Amino acid sequence: MKELVRKNIFKVSHYTPGKPIEETKRQLGLRDVIKLASNENPLGASPRAVKAVRKAAAGINRYPDSQGFYLKKRLARLLNVSASGIVLGNGSDELIDIIIKTFVENDESIITADTSFLEYEIISAVNDRKFIKVPLRYFKYDLESIKKRIDRKTKLVFIANPNNPTGTYVTRYELADFMAGLPDTCLVVLDEAYDAFIDVNDFPDTRENFRNKRIITLKTFSKSYGLAGLRLGYAVADPELASYMERVRQPFNINILAQEGGLAALDDREFLRKSRKAVLEGKAYLYDNLKKLGLAYVPSVANFILIDVEQDCAEFFNKMLKFGVIVRDMKQYGLKNFIRVTIGTKKENERFVRVLKKILRGKEKP
Repeated sequence: MKELVRKNIFKVSHYTPGKPIEETKRQLGLRDVIKLASNENPLGASPRAVKAVRKAAAGINRYPDSQGFYLKKRLARLLNVSASGIVLGNGSDELIDIIIKTFVENDESIITADTSFLEYEIISAVNDRKFIKVPLRYFKYDLESIKKRIDRKTKLVFIANPNNPTGTYVTRYELADFMAGLPDTCLVVLDEAYDAFIDVNDFPDTRENFRNKRIITLKTFSKSYGLAGLRLGYAVADPELASYMERVRQPFNINILAQEGGLAALDDREFLRKSRKAVLEGKAYLYDNLKKLGLAYVPSVANFILIDVEQDCAEFFNKMLKFGVIVRDMKQYGLKNFIRVTIGTKKENERFVRVLKKILRGKEKP
């Protein structure tokens, strides 16, 4: 049967998502499990979005609006951009695939950091495109080194800002230096999935980047609005570039529930405020306790923290799992002694710290 498969598919590494709650309960016979593994919103979903989805469910016998007219119009007004420069995607994953298929020829290359969102490499491999990884420097994108690797065959540079899984970010000054003198044939994709949780003053000005014709910005409803299960993201690009991406985008890729949920979520500013507050307060609490325990961590501007547990991360993950706490081991990212922990509710954060203390003291069973 292997003869039927495209040769490059054998080089593709399967993406390993965070372990589901129900699967953990079933496998370990647990009743109470919390998940701090997939950077989901700790407060759940936007109440307005949930209400809109319930109402829209009665119409699922009809195909959705293929163009997402009203959602694009609402986003355009909110972001002060042209609706023709917005491309809707079934999550950022699909948009990454659309961008690669639209712009990267067979003999051209894609560059990013060696420790970043795994889907950049996986989707590049599926599309059989040359993929170049440049090491991080102090857990941050090394834009200077990336720029040195760019040549006439470089078509895309992916920059996760903030970066997943480190939580670090590229400043506006670093980005400006990087863009200066960049070849006209090279596009930069800024993946801003966690932008709602930024608490620094030197983060790049997103609206200014919208005006740069060689920058494509990715946004998502998964994190700040809690709509990860609806799979809804969008790209903001120069209208001409967006028109080419629209040729590649599949029709009806955004279902009715996602479109209506997204529209309602954009008006739920109170939920956005509460989500941000919960993350910032939870992060401060976890920082404080990690310092008391003597554990090193990478300061984060996202809704997760990368922690050095000073032992094999897969084993540490399994130890926490026995206590009903799901975190993310970083072995797939090449960080063998690190776990990534999503900032949860106050109750979830406190439970994580209690379990963390027990494991560090040698207690490995509940």
